[in-house]
Amino acid sequence: MKNIIYIILLFLLIISCKNEKKETFDIVLKNGNIINIETGAIENQDIFINGGRIIMILPTSKTYLYNSNNSIDATGKYILPGFWDNHVHFRGGDSLINANKDFLKLFIANGITTVRDAGGDLTTSVIKWKKQIADEKMIGPTIFTSGPKLDGPNATWAGSLVVENEIDVKNALDSLQKLKTDFVKIYESKISREAYLETVSQATERGLITSGHMPFTVELKENVEAGIGAIEHLYYILKGCSSQEKAITQAIINKEYGFWQSMEKLIATYDTKTAQETFQLLKNNDVYVVPTLHIGNVLSYLDEIDHSKDQYLKIMHPGIVETYQGRINSALNGSEKAREDRKTLNTFFKQLAKSLHDADVKLLAGSDSGAFNSYTYPGISLHKELEAMVATGISPLGALQASAYNGAHFLKKDSDYGALSKGKIADIVLLNANPLKDIKNTRRVNKVIKGSQIFNPITIAEDIGCMDCIIQ
Repeated sequence: MKNIIYIILLFLLIISCKNEKKETFDIVLKNGNIINIETGAIENQDIFINGGRIIMILPTSKTYLYNSNNSIDATGKYILPGFWDNHVHFRGGDSLINANKDFLKLFIANGITTVRDAGGDLTTSVIKWKKQIADEKMIGPTIFTSGPKLDGPNATWAGSLVVENEIDVKNALDSLQKLKTDFVKIYESKISREAYLETVSQATERGLITSGHMPFTVELKENVEAGIGAIEHLYYILKGCSSQEKAITQAIINKEYGFWQSMEKLIATYDTKTAQETFQLLKNNDVYVVPTLHIGNVLSYLDEIDHSKDQYLKIMHPGIVETYQGRINSALNGSEKAREDRKTLNTFFKQLAKSLHDADVKLLAGSDSGAFNSYTYPGISLHKELEAMVATGISPLGALQASAYNGAHFLKKDSDYGALSKGKIADIVLLNANPLKDIKNTRRVNKVIKGSQIFNPITIAEDIGCMDCIIQ
C-alpha cells in the first residue's frame, strides 16, 4: 500500500514539474566568460535579457529551467559592457549629413554601443538619430550629445553658440536645456577668460555636466573650482602641472605669445610636485580627463606615415576625406622644428596620461573621430585609443574601465550603463578572445547586443563593403 502511495505521489510530482510554467526570455547568453569591469574577475555565467535589460546573471553550473526566443552559445567568448567612445564628432555641414549617418553602423560593428558627441553643427540630425536609435528604428550606438559647442564670436567651428557675457551664457544654457542635451561642451578658439568661467559657473549652478577645452587665459585650478566636469585633451592638464602656470597665463593674457608657443615653456617648467598637487585637485573634485592619445599619434606623424592604403579610408565618404586636408597641409608645410616639437609633445602626453592614471584621476577613452580629424576613423579609432593607453603602461583593465564604466559614471548614467549587472540596459559585446591578456582583442568582436537587438559585425561589414575592417 505504501509503495502504491509513493508511486502516485511521484507521478503527481512529475506531472506538476511538467506543467510548471517556465519563464521566457528574449535573449539568453549561455556559458560565457563574463568580465567584471570593476575588478577584472572572470566568471563562467549565463545572462538573461528581457525588454532590453539584464534580468539576471547566473553561474552556468546552476540549473535553471527557462524558454528563450534567442539563445546564444557564448562558450569561449569574453563578455563585457558594450564599448563607449567618449569623444566623437558629427559635423561638416548639411552636405555631410548622410556621411556622418554612415558612421553609426561602424560604431556598432566595432562593439561600440554608446558614443559621447562632443559638439558639432548637425544637432538637428543628431537628435533625430538619437531618437530613432532609441526606438530601434536605426542601427547605431546610443548617442549622448552636447549639441552645439559654446565659444566666443567668430568661432573656429560652425554651429557654435556665441557667449560674450552673462546674458549670452544664460541664453545659451537655456537653449541647450530646451534641446535636452546631455552635457555642455565649451571650446576655446575665441571665448574670453571671463565668458568661459561664467559659462562653467552658471552650468554648474544649474546642475549641468560640463566638459571642454580651456582658454590659456584661465588657470586650471580656476577651471576646476568653477566646476568643470571633464577636461578634453592633455594640453590643459600640462598647463596645470607647470611651476610657472601663473606667469605663462599672464603672458598669454598680455598677448606676449600664444597657445602653441607656450608648449615648449610648459614642458620645460613641468614640476613633479606641482603635477601631483594638480592630480590630487582633479581627483578630489571628481574631474575626468580625456587623453585622446591615438589622434595625437596620428596627427604628430602625418609628415611621415602614408595612410593612403588604410582599409577604413576606402569606405569614408569623399566629402569626409576632403576635410582631412587642412591638418595634412599644416603638418607637411610646418617647419622642421614645429614638426619635431609636436612629436616631443606627443611623447610627453603619453607619460602624462600614465601619471594621471597612477594618481587615480579618472580617464575617459575617446577617439575624437569625425570630419576634419585626419585618418581618425569612427569605430576602429576607439580600439586604437585603448591600445595607446595600454602602451603607456596603463593596464588593459584600466583602459577598459576608461570606456563604458567611467563614461557612464561621468554622464551620471551608471544606473543604466557601464557594467553587467541585474537591471542595467543590455548593452553587451562578445569578444572572441580575452582583452585582459591582450588589449588588441577588443577588436575581435563576435556579436553585439544592444537592448533587444543582436548584431553580427560580419553582416554589417558586408553591408558597408569593408570585410577587411573586421577582425574575428
